[in-house]
Amino acid sequence: MQFEVWAPQAGRVTLQCDGVTRALERDPERAGWWWGEAEAREGSRYGFALDDGPVLPDPRSRRQPDGPDGLSAVVEHERYTWRVPWRGRPLPGAVLYELHVGTYTPEGTLDAAAERLGHLAELGVTHVELMPLTPFPGTHGWGYEGVSLWAVHEPYGGPEALKRFVDRAHELGLGVVLDVVHNHFGPSGNYLPVFGPYLTDTHHTPWGAAVNLDAPGSDEVRAFLIGSALAWLRDYRLDGLRLDAVHALVDTRALHFLEELSAAVDALAGEVERPLFLVAESDLNDPRLITARAEGGLGLHAQWNDDFHHALHTVLTGEAQGYYADFARASLGGLAKTLGGGYFHDGSYSSFRARHHGRPLDRTRVAGHRLLGYSQTHDQVGNRAQGDRLSALLSPGLLACAATLVLTAPFTPMLFMGEEWAAGTPWQFFTDHTDPELADAVRRGRRREFAAHGWKEEDVPDPQDPATRDRSCLDWSEPEREPHARMLDWYRRLLALRREQPDLTDPDLADTKVAYDEERRWLAFRRGDVLVAVNLAPEPAELPLGVPHARVLAAWEPVRTPGADGVVRLPGESGVVLLQE
Repeated sequence: MQFEVWAPQAGRVTLQCDGVTRALERDPERAGWWWGEAEAREGSRYGFALDDGPVLPDPRSRRQPDGPDGLSAVVEHERYTWRVPWRGRPLPGAVLYELHVGTYTPEGTLDAAAERLGHLAELGVTHVELMPLTPFPGTHGWGYEGVSLWAVHEPYGGPEALKRFVDRAHELGLGVVLDVVHNHFGPSGNYLPVFGPYLTDTHHTPWGAAVNLDAPGSDEVRAFLIGSALAWLRDYRLDGLRLDAVHALVDTRALHFLEELSAAVDALAGEVERPLFLVAESDLNDPRLITARAEGGLGLHAQWNDDFHHALHTVLTGEAQGYYADFARASLGGLAKTLGGGYFHDGSYSSFRARHHGRPLDRTRVAGHRLLGYSQTHDQVGNRAQGDRLSALLSPGLLACAATLVLTAPFTPMLFMGEEWAAGTPWQFFTDHTDPELADAVRRGRRREFAAHGWKEEDVPDPQDPATRDRSCLDWSEPEREPHARMLDWYRRLLALRREQPDLTDPDLADTKVAYDEERRWLAFRRGDVLVAVNLAPEPAELPLGVPHARVLAAWEPVRTPGADGVVRLPGESGVVLLQE
């Protein structure tokens, strides 16, 4: 078997494979690369030593059986026999479901999660979006401090378990999307800087030195990241990738890394003959991110739309701290703006940033499915001091209103695991760092962060306490009892409507017409012949919407068909979906 590694600054590189050490040769055709052959098979343990230093794991390791600090293991992907032929599921018309493997079930493994996928197929979602799977120290964590960007966290089950998970998902008709982190590497178990200039001091991020996308040596770093992305899509038959915090990918080159990545993914889609897509997390509010490359954009297929989340969250909860301030002041007007135009900050002044932010999105050119809409995510729940979900803050009626807006808005909906039954469990920030100093730094940093907002130290869960993770696991007995069962039925009904009513998956953003009454706290919007209305006030409201001939498709509380006056009489804290006839 041939082994190779990029180590441009090394004077000597040796390979240790199954206890046998041999010197590698410089590749005469690729600067900085070393290669050699050795006897190896599935599971063979190996690593590289630079200039007689310690044996380190392969930067392109496909498996780390003993964690980030251990030797790498050979993975022969062709040995796995796929059970399910799969032609893919495209992004238009999709409904995503964000899932954290370590807390979706108490077992916290891919195999255990696969056993619960039937619930999602029955619910009516189309794609499972897995939070990061790359190896990190310890057993439990969010996954955003992973290393070995080509490998699967061993406590989750390793490479074979991911393939079994994907096979089961595809068997049920579900696509699989993976959250990948290109903007920084984990602080523990990260040996990439030993091998080459994977990081650069030219730019800085909240996590330290930036990933090297434009400094000397960046050609190979970009190829490393793109190769990892393509490997997930090809070797594991994934349907898409979610790109974490792309605003932290600092790149001054004429050909931006994201444009290069999107072109590579589109080329792979043609090669494997199934749709593949990239969804970015970005706070830039720059429509060029999701504009086609041929039109001067970066060519990503979609992005998370935090503006919609923030507008919805402030209307529902009344919270106005931090970046919520501008949205809270705008109230229902802000929510109406995002429903009709995608972005709230489209060149407007952001008090949180103390500057103007964003640029307008052309609704006639950008399809609605290119924006993901949601009321909860791992960030928006887990980055609260106590990891409290909306179900801990709102009445069932307001939760139903949130679901109504998310699942009928002109965006690609995304749910956060458990929200479909108003899970009573929190989802808190937890880590399992094996380095005591790092563990203590994370603990103190977390408490210091929330102390600045008035939280007592003892009220902020200890990320390193195993109980913090355990509290965050879903309780699968909840969906079978009230009030959770009713909420689950509501989500199922709304998702069924998305399948039944073509207007709810129409990509035309400009077709969304919004009306609202700030004082009486109701909002309604129309998409084709479908009209959606929510009453966020506790008392009933009469909505003069001019729909004398409309049929009720779904209602959280009983709603009569509008009379000749076209007025919809909506109970307090409830939503309705109607069809104009």
